[in-house]
Amino acid sequence: MSSPPVARTPRLPSPAPAGPSAPAPAVPPGIRLPRLLLRATATASAVLGLAQTVLAGSFLNGHYEALRAHELTAMALGGLLLAQLAVAALVRRGGGAGGARGPWWPLGATALLLAALGAQMGTGYERAVGVHVTLGVLLVSGLLFGLVGAWRPAPVQAPALSPSSDTEPVVEAPAESEPEPESESRTESGAGTGTGTGTGDGGSGRLPRPTGAGADAVEVTP
Repeated sequence: MSSPPVARTPRLPSPAPAGPSAPAPAVPPGIRLPRLLLRATATASAVLGLAQTVLAGSFLNGHYEALRAHELTAMALGGLLLAQLAVAALVRRGGGAGGARGPWWPLGATALLLAALGAQMGTGYERAVGVHVTLGVLLVSGLLFGLVGAWRPAPVQAPALSPSSDTEPVVEAPAESEPEPESESRTESGAGTGTGTGTGDGGSGRLPRPTGAGADAVEVTP
């Protein structure tokens, strides 16, 4: 009798060596320039907004000459927001990752700030101090939020790996097929004969029928 076949464990592919870490993708120039302009205008707008709070507090403290500076600063802020609106349109047109459209929020936020500034100047000329101060607080808060949003890092698209890059996909080798056990053909012949008249069974696998005393009561089977 042959021993049963032993199951073989398939060989696993060896892990690929870790290559050097890829450098962070750089921001394309088409995205960098509108972003830089947006950051510059947002920073200048926030500075002018904070200056307005200082001039308003100085006027309320009795320095009436600060009112003229407060008015001129509001006009300068309006012109700066108009320039920021054009920059925000450039960012929206092509300031996204991979040449896609950029975010829409700079354009919407700048338009909202321009509308708030117009209402702020109108209430100031009408001497509606309560509404003017409330709108001023909201306007400066919006300018600061726009400053934070403009200085957030721009999302960029990671470059795709070229076929000639060092990092190659690992292809698992197919598991080795198990060899089939060879079938054993075993032919048993019953060519042996007894002392009597019994003969072989011609290869049927049965032992010859014994002869002698008590042979009729005993039959041997394999």
